[in-house]
Order: sequence, then structure tokens, then C-alpha cells
Amino acid sequence: MASSATSRALETGLLQTAPAHPAEESATGARRAVRLAAQALARLQHRDGYWCGDLTADSTLESDYILLQLWLHRPDGETWNPPTRARIDRCREAILASQLPDGGWNIYPEGPAEVNASVKAYSALRIAGTDTGSAEMRRARDRILELGGLQACNSYVRINLSLFGLYPRRYVPTVPPEIMLLPGDLLYEMSSWTRAIVVPLSVVQAAGKQRPAPAGVTLDELLLHGKRLSLGRRDGLAILFHQMDRLLKLWEWKAPKDIRDAAIREAEHWIVDRTRNTEGLGAIYPAMMYQIMAFDSLGYPADHPDLIEAIEHFERLPIERQGQFRFQPCVSPVWDTAIAAFALGESGLADSAAMTRSADWLLGKEVRRKGDWSVKRPKLEPSGWAFEFANEYYPDIDDTAMVLLTFQHARASDAAAQKRSVERAVKWLLGMQSRDGGWAAFDVDNNWTILNKVPFADHNAMLDPTCPDITGRVLDALSRYGYKHGHPAVDAAVRYLLKRQHGDGCWYGRWGVNYVYGTFLAMRGLEASGHPGARAAIRRGADWLRSVQNADGGWGESCAGYHARHFVAAESTPSQTAWGLLGLAAAGDRTSAAATRGVRFLLDTQQADGTWQEHLATGTGFPGVFFLSYHLYRQYFPLLALATCGPAHA
Repeated sequence: MASSATSRALETGLLQTAPAHPAEESATGARRAVRLAAQALARLQHRDGYWCGDLTADSTLESDYILLQLWLHRPDGETWNPPTRARIDRCREAILASQLPDGGWNIYPEGPAEVNASVKAYSALRIAGTDTGSAEMRRARDRILELGGLQACNSYVRINLSLFGLYPRRYVPTVPPEIMLLPGDLLYEMSSWTRAIVVPLSVVQAAGKQRPAPAGVTLDELLLHGKRLSLGRRDGLAILFHQMDRLLKLWEWKAPKDIRDAAIREAEHWIVDRTRNTEGLGAIYPAMMYQIMAFDSLGYPADHPDLIEAIEHFERLPIERQGQFRFQPCVSPVWDTAIAAFALGESGLADSAAMTRSADWLLGKEVRRKGDWSVKRPKLEPSGWAFEFANEYYPDIDDTAMVLLTFQHARASDAAAQKRSVERAVKWLLGMQSRDGGWAAFDVDNNWTILNKVPFADHNAMLDPTCPDITGRVLDALSRYGYKHGHPAVDAAVRYLLKRQHGDGCWYGRWGVNYVYGTFLAMRGLEASGHPGARAAIRRGADWLRSVQNADGGWGESCAGYHARHFVAAESTPSQTAWGLLGLAAAGDRTSAAATRGVRFLLDTQQADGTWQEHLATGTGFPGVFFLSYHLYRQYFPLLALATCGPAHA
């Protein structure tokens, strides 16, 4: 029996037990962190079985929404109808809230002012009725002129403004609907997202309608004196395309009516076909916006079911909570569900019933109809998964690989149906490999680089080339189903990755920021392949990851690296730290000083409820042009990393 003195010491906490061994403390902390993270992630699962976090970007989405409201609801003088006014005011507040101290707007958190985002914001604020004499507008105007003025904007900003008489039509690129009639499937040499944009845009331009800006609104104050209004000519081939653009403008005036009408009809049919079993054309913001404008340009009345449906899909993109209003460029349920369920499965703490619900939900989302990808693969049986709730024309190779990884842990109620689905998806992935051995996002051999020279190709998204990050994930997925070194597709993919490793040991990341993302996925794919020739490359990748680790033990990388064309350090983030740790684990390193410090960063930054905070953008839409913040990246990637690399799981 303890003495009274000992009892009093225990009660007051003055008597301490012998300190635990540091390794035991670390393992205990990691186990607790994994458990808390798994519980936090499980709480976010929808009762139907899926996860879907917010997906946000920059202010350009709110700016474009104001333009769309002007297109659909022209004000009566200075007066908008009340519902439209309310929507515009919410966007206006969001735009002003994101203005930088120097007066401009950026395209990623902590980034510098960018001319296209700044011009869009200023234009939207002008249309919304913001006083041009206000301090915010004066600062914006000065910053835009410093950035090169209105003339420095890319083609899509110019095109959008021209639709409202805010930029001369003769100085913007022509997107002719006759592209639908050209032989050789030229349209399908463009990326899926570009074709989903240019087809409805071609209809809008061909219809020739404009929606005048509110009385007195011009952008003349943004013009930099002495600078040309026409798009810059980048090189000899681009000059040729600009000359072709001049011919296209002449064609617009002289084209035989029957040819123009046939092209518009073909474009209309193409759009309508691709809005069946989807959440809007391409299920992405810009295509959906132009779809609405195209239907209106074609004379669809306000009560036309296709126009009503298009607007309803678009109006599901904004999120409004806790006084904040933001637009999403699309939604990410399949992506979030696959990664969340995989992370839970890897942790060993997943609830079997919850995992079955996620598997059943994913099984119901398999694409079984042929989409645009089938133009180049007409004999391939349809399969795969899209990114969104419904987007059957555009299954995503990256999502499909991630779902296959998830099915290693998540067992559906109907095991036989799941087995058939897996077999179809594996065959589809193998059939979607490009000639260079890699995989792209939506298409095969989408690499006709001459298209990057057309006048409207300055959004850095004209093509869908193969990339190391998707190729690495596909390799990882295929390996789980028995496809290893010795299989032709696997060996070709390994050669692809080895060829694309940079001299310093890293890989480029197309769909995540940036080299840390590409490197961890390439390393995981190479390791999973079992290819003996990949070992040296994996070691070099691990050396590179250690070389860019931050002093606090985490990893952080700026979106600025896409312009710099090399790694640019940033403050450590939970998602990028997780990627760094997963890359080290692929090299067999779970216990080095670098790995230990990375784990410690995640343990130290985890909140009491098991979650992490992250304010930087770590997702990529269009490299150097459009970046994404996946709000669940900060939750499921750290869980996956700790489950894979933490001392409790080493």
C-alpha cells in the first residue's frame, strides 16, 4: 500500500514514472496519430459511401461567373433583378477579399499578382458596379498597367471580354465551328478539356451575339499606351497560324451559309450528346459556362430542358458556408473516395462496413459507355472511372488506377461484379497506354505539339501528354494485380520513367505541385514494378527528396516551379510532406533521420481532432496557369504516409 506522501504526490502529479524510451514514445505517438487521422477521415464519409472534399482555385471563377450573369440577365439600365444582384454581390465580396495588397490578384496562395486574374477581377468588379474611384480599384488599375495592361492578357480573357464589347473582336482568335467538319479527327488531337471548351465557344462566336456591358462600363483605362492590341507572335510557326486566323475572320464574312449552318448543327449535336449522363459538358467550369452560352446563342428558350439542366449543373459548383462564397471548378468525389478509402485500408483501421459502402459506391460509378477516348481506341471495351459524380464521356486514367488500388482493400457486396469490374478496368488501362510507354489523363498519344502554336493555345492546356505522375500510379496499380517486370506494358512504362528522370534525380509532376509529387509517384511505380533496372533511379529520387527537405522536417514546394522549370521551395505542407515520406518509403527508407523528421513534422502539426491545416495550393489544373486546392489532401495523404512510414508501421 502506498504511503500517504506517495499518494499525495500521485494526486498532484509530482511523482513521475520513468521516462519512456524515445523510440517507444515515437511509436506510441504515431499509432495515436494514425488512429486520430483515421477517425477524422471516417467521420467525413457520406452515408452513401463516398467522400467529397471542397475543391477550390482562384478568383477567376467568381469573376467569370459575373460575366455569365451579365450574359443571362442583362440589367435594366443599372438595375439587376434581385436574385442576380445577390449572386453578383457574393462574387464581388469574394473577389475583393482575395485582392493582394499591391492591388492585383494571384492564381495561387502566396503567389504574385497575375495579369489575367487581375484583369478578370477588375472587369467583373466594374460590371458589378464597383466605384472606379475607390482605393481598391485604383490600386488594381495601377497594378494591371504595371503587369502589361489589358494587352498582356491571354486569348481566353480577350475572347470573354469581346463577347461583351470590352475588347475588339478583330483582335481575338477565331474558333470556327467548321473544325467539326474537318477530316482526320483533328478535334481529338486536342486535350479533352480543350475540345469541351472550344466546341461550345465556336458556337458562341459563330452566332455573333454580344451582351453589352452596363452603360458606361469600358476597360479603356487598362490599355497600355503604345502596345499592340493583337496577340503577340511567338515564332515562325505561330506567325503562320496568325495568318490563318486572319483568313478565318474573312471566312466568317464570306462562308457559304449552308456550310456554316452544318458546322453549327454538328457542334450542337456534339455538345448535346456529351451532356447525357454527365454533370454538364466535360463536368468542368469553363466548358459548362460556354455550354450555357452556346445554348442561349442557339436560341434555346429559358424553359428549354437542356438549358435548364445546364444551368442547374453549373449552379451546384459554388460553396457557401461560414460567410464565405467560393466557386469550385468541378467536384472530386471519385478521386477523394478512392484515396480516402485506400489510406484507411493501408492504415489497418478501416471499418469493414464503411469500406464496403465505398466499394459499392465506386462500383456503381464504373463507366460502361464509349467516350471520346474511343476515337483512337475503337475496339477497346469501355471501363474506368471519371473524376466527378457523372462524366461518362471522360473516364480518367489516374482515377481508374486509384480505384484499382482502393479495391485491394475495399470489398464490394457483390464480389463477382467487383471482379469483373477490375478485369475490365485493368484491360482498359493497358489499352490506354501511349506509344511512348506512359499514360496521360484522358487520351492516348495526345501529343501533337504543333497545336500549341494556334492562337488560342496560350492556356498551356492544348494537349494531354503522358506524364510521370500518372504513369507511376498506373504502374503501382497494375503491380497489385500481377503485372510486373517482364510484362511488355510494365517494361515500357519503366523505360518511360527512367528516360524522364531529371539529372538531379526528380520527376516532373503534371497534376500535383510539382517535382515532389511527380517524384513520389514515379518512385512508387518503379518500386512496385519489381524491375531491377529501376533501383538506381529510385535511390537517386530518394537522395533528391532528402536534399529538398525543409529545416522543420516537412516538405513544401511552390507553384512557381512550373515557370522556373525547377524545384522552388515553400513552407512545409501536410500533403507534400506526406508525398516526400511516401517517396522515401518506396526506396525502403522509413527510419533515416530524414524520414524520422518528416514523421515528426506530421505528428507535431496534427490537430487535436486528428486533422491537419493547409493553405497553399498543392494540386495542378493547367501548369503555370490554374492551380487547385484539394481540401482533403491534407487529411488522407498524411494518414497514408503515417500508416506507411510511421514508427508504428515500420
